[in-house]
Amino acid sequence: MYRRTKYDLKQELNSIRDANLYKDEKIILSDQKAKIKVSYPADSKPKEVLNFCSNNYLGLANHPDVIKAAQKTLDTHGFGLSSVRFICGTQDIHKELEKRIADFYQMDDAVLYSSCFEY
Repeated sequence: MYRRTKYDLKQELNSIRDANLYKDEKIILSDQKAKIKVSYPADSKPKEVLNFCSNNYLGLANHPDVIKAAQKTLDTHGFGLSSVRFICGTQDIHKELEKRIADFYQMDDAVLYSSCFEY
């Protein structure tokens, strides 16, 4: 049974490649800047490319102040939560950020949701 499934999947991948719709995963070999070094599994030679990552459009991912703040937070709070805040709770630093945002907008409160939250 697996042999048939493997054959069918291989045929499907070939048709996707033939239609120029296949995308190889790129492996990022450097920090996130405007230019990054990448390699592709099918290509052994790393190359420098422009990085149009939408989550780093301000270029803050490797800003020294952001890195310093992240290192400080790792020391005090570890490496993130073990789950979403609905399940494991809300950290004090999240409440502090929400308070600052609410104060900035002159609102009573603010609630932050991750970018993948759907409602």
